[in-house]
Amino acid sequence: MRASPSAFGSLHAVADRLGNLRGWRRRGFLALMGAMSVLAVPPVNVIPILLISLPALVWVWDGSESRRAAFGAGWWWGLGWYSVGFYWIAEAMLIEPEKFGWAIPFATLGLGGLMAVYPGMATWLARLPGVRGPGRILLLAAAWTLGEWLRTFVLTGFPWNPIGSVWDGVLPVLQAGALVGVHGLSLMTVLVFALPAAAAAASGWRGRAAAFGLAAALPLAAYGWGTARLAATPETMVPGVRLRLVQAALAQGSKWRDDQRERNLQTQIALSRQPGFGTLTHVIWPETAASYFLDLDLAHRAQVVQAAPPGGLIVTGAPRVTPRGVEPFQVWNSLFAITSDGRIDGVYDKAHLVPFGEYVPLRGILPLSKITPGAVDFSPGPGPRTLILPGVPPVSPFICYEAIFPGAVVAKDSPRPQWLLNITNDGWFGTSAGPYQHLAAARMRAVEEGLPLVRAANTGISAVFDGLGRDVARLGLGKRGVLDAPLPAAPPGITLYGRWGDVIPLSLAAVAALLGIGFSRRR
Repeated sequence: MRASPSAFGSLHAVADRLGNLRGWRRRGFLALMGAMSVLAVPPVNVIPILLISLPALVWVWDGSESRRAAFGAGWWWGLGWYSVGFYWIAEAMLIEPEKFGWAIPFATLGLGGLMAVYPGMATWLARLPGVRGPGRILLLAAAWTLGEWLRTFVLTGFPWNPIGSVWDGVLPVLQAGALVGVHGLSLMTVLVFALPAAAAAASGWRGRAAAFGLAAALPLAAYGWGTARLAATPETMVPGVRLRLVQAALAQGSKWRDDQRERNLQTQIALSRQPGFGTLTHVIWPETAASYFLDLDLAHRAQVVQAAPPGGLIVTGAPRVTPRGVEPFQVWNSLFAITSDGRIDGVYDKAHLVPFGEYVPLRGILPLSKITPGAVDFSPGPGPRTLILPGVPPVSPFICYEAIFPGAVVAKDSPRPQWLLNITNDGWFGTSAGPYQHLAAARMRAVEEGLPLVRAANTGISAVFDGLGRDVARLGLGKRGVLDAPLPAAPPGITLYGRWGDVIPLSLAAVAALLGIGFSRRR
């Protein structure tokens, strides 16, 4: 059956019109398309919006008169995508608006413009002479994936909202993350939603059918495989483990006030000891839930221990400092595992710190202060590690911001963990989209590694996921309470991504680039 020529003629007319946009009309349109695309990520998850915004980018990009203009097409689209996608950062600046309100345009538009360099680089790289038709889409998807990968470590990295994260709301498709990681999902996403743009330029119904067919086949194949994987993997729990996650919903402005710290601590102890306390084995508090130096402050450690079940553990975030008299003086953002008799059984120091949040880059040059309280920058820890704690399988902890880094939550030179523990304080971001997107990133790490995830958040969202990203328990944003849950058992084996990491998506991107160039030359 032949597709309607008039339908493709209309597409071709739209493509021509968009390709002829110039000046501020072109830039504004691209920024609008990028901004509109944010509807595809959590918490809205309107994924089909990309069927409009990505083909529009391709058609405007096709009309670029030079490689510089091609870069501009990706950059303006990226400016809309990132600036609107990062709006939640402004919430952190408004905790102390008199000190940090001035930084809101720099933290949203400025950071968005910096991150927009990556899609700009993708449209610049994909603008090779002679690359046309579907071949240019393959090359664009490959270059976009390379940009997403570079975004994880260039300038310390900030891989928030990779385009592959749009699949968070479609759990069967999300399973492909176990094979190719979020970067591989980004490759698929650009292919799926940009390939229809190739139909307008394709000659004959076969070329058009091939473009639409491939665009439909990829997510359908991922959905089918993911559905089979979910059905074949039953949910099982670790026997004898009963967790309580404490979500105190403390206002960020009061966490570090001297007249509030003691009351905040007592609030979390009281929540921990609610009915059912005697049946628990482990209580987990979020990042910096204890605002005291528990390694040195024995009096407050004794108070925290009241939240440890008899014979069990209290796991909490708290700052850690060098012992008195030790130079240089350092502070770490840490996780402590403390037994019911007050012994510290395990410590993890956050390794990937937030620039301007936990430390000031180029402090000797920039006359700025960090957003978190205190004049001293936090020091980074050594990186991922596996903790061996009593009563639970080996665990890999990570704190807050570290959840957004693919392939960086499990130590490669330590015993493989059997679950992931993420403690965070999303109170900085209020009820914005930020906590939802942060949760989606953490769940992606669980799917990539094939390991259960336990996540304790100050203001939410606290949750427990199994190793396939299925909800076991969840406590919503802004709710004060506790979340009692079992600990899911890790599925057998190691996922393909867990074993090989980003070698997989980068190899697929290389294959896509070669196919794109080869296909164009053959044509």
